Amino acid sequence: MTDQKEIFKSIVVKAIEQYKSEKAPEAEINVDSVRVEIPPKPEMGDLGIPMFAFAKEFHSSPMAIANDVAVLMKGYAESDSAVASLGEFLAAGPYVNVKLNKANASLDILRAVINQKENYGALNAEGKKHLEGRRVMIEFSSPNTNKTLHLGHLRNDALGESVSRILKKAGAEVFKVDLINNRGVHICKSMLAYKLFHEAKGDTPESLGMKGDHFVGQCYVEFDRYSKEHPEALQEAEDMLIKWEAGDPEVRALWQKMNDWTLGGVKETYRRTGIEFDKF
Repeated sequence: MTDQKEIFKSIVVKAIEQYKSEKAPEAEINVDSVRVEIPPKPEMGDLGIPMFAFAKEFHSSPMAIANDVAVLMKGYAESDSAVASLGEFLAAGPYVNVKLNKANASLDILRAVINQKENYGALNAEGKKHLEGRRVMIEFSSPNTNKTLHLGHLRNDALGESVSRILKKAGAEVFKVDLINNRGVHICKSMLAYKLFHEAKGDTPESLGMKGDHFVGQCYVEFDRYSKEHPEALQEAEDMLIKWEAGDPEVRALWQKMNDWTLGGVKETYRRTGIEFDKF
């Protein structure tokens, strides 16, 4: 669509300049104000350009200017097959629009695909990468270390990875980061459940044949069940968080161990789903 936009814009600019020379030679206009928009309804055309910016200098309504400019463009089409091939020109209120010749537009796209091959979509009109020289950081996924990834993570992982690949293809230097939510009282709930139900038995993900994130997630569920019968459990989890914040070595060691279990399982899921990061 980019080529059709530029061609359409150039034809409109030519018509505006002719309109000026014939009806308002003293007017001072800025053709840089010409901007291409998408009409709100398909029957109005595929591309449109508003005439509001020229009303004051031309001492005329945007609608009247649009009608006159459209007439000039239709005249170009009658004498120039290249202009005619773009499509049908028309005035729609204060806009000059074009209904693109879809067959020609499709051929232009196919030619671009053939010429650019695997770079199609990554290059601008000058044949350069759209985002060459740009640096972009993308943060996504952001798992909690008290449970497994869920469907929302899968959606965000797919979006984050896709956007990253699109930007890389367009020439940007992309840095993908995963912010781990590994602190807070919700993390301490899993830790407390581990101490209550598993620590004495020496349970580990390996000994139970579980992925690390599944095991820690199970601990979180166990805390929820336990807290319904033992309302003091929430205060115990909050007390553990205070110890964590104070740097208690025993709490910090358990926190690190369970973090490692969860992240080991999460990274296994990332490998299976083709998701990669430059930094955690």
